Amino acid sequence: MSDVKTPVTRQAWTFPVSLARNAQHWAQALNQYSDAARVYVLGPILLLMIWGFAAHAELVSPRLLPGPLETLGQFWNSMIYGDLLQDFWNTLRRTLYAFAIAAIVGIPLGVMLGSSRKLYGSVEFLVDFFRSTPATAMFPLFLLLFGIGEESQVAVAAFAALLIVIFSAAYGVINATKTRVLAARVMGAGRWRVFKDVMIYESLPQTFVGLRTAISLALVVIIVAEMFIGSSDGLGRRIIDAQQVYDLREMYASIIATGVMGYSLNLLFIAVERRVVRWIN
Repeated sequence: MSDVKTPVTRQAWTFPVSLARNAQHWAQALNQYSDAARVYVLGPILLLMIWGFAAHAELVSPRLLPGPLETLGQFWNSMIYGDLLQDFWNTLRRTLYAFAIAAIVGIPLGVMLGSSRKLYGSVEFLVDFFRSTPATAMFPLFLLLFGIGEESQVAVAAFAALLIVIFSAAYGVINATKTRVLAARVMGAGRWRVFKDVMIYESLPQTFVGLRTAISLALVVIIVAEMFIGSSDGLGRRIIDAQQVYDLREMYASIIATGVMGYSLNLLFIAVERRVVRWIN
């Protein structure tokens, strides 16, 4: 019998080459993401190690500080089998409502105020005064205005976040790079064109910093409001209820859920900021 050789087509040769190139590409991408993952994972691992050491060495009474594995187990059970996920969603929803109000009202208002130093100077006292006043001190006023309920919680958080957004957007416009503004004017751009195409873009980096700060502040105020303003659900209500019945595992599990929410929102905003304000890098 004579040997029958299978014809080798051009496609059969190019396929392994293409596969090797794709594998190299994915390996480089995986290596890049693994480097980033190591950076982000290092912090939580360090926290768990310190927590585990403090619990194991009983630096704090075991009745007050359960170990990390027990707490993470409670966190998992409450998320999967309990109603922690529902409370997580309720707090996230209120935070996003408050932040959306602050961003929609605050960005245009801040840009408008920042376009004129005299105009911003006329309201600077009000912005700085209320920005320096703790939002929690405003609870009684908002209770009188909106009553006991979710409206009061969202309103007071939106108010606190709004001042941060106005301040950041206004100062972003005020501190726009003068050379670019002057260059646009020398090239014949009108005031509206300079404002629209130069000053707004110049204000975006500082506006994004303000937005990140604002959503973190909105979350803090919502958590405190859920604790003390007639709320029947949410992570704040859950934390204070667990503390009152001395269920510390559940209390720490709810605190972890709050931290996960805040950290995730921060990462989300960093990703959006890098995407939108690409020229600052």
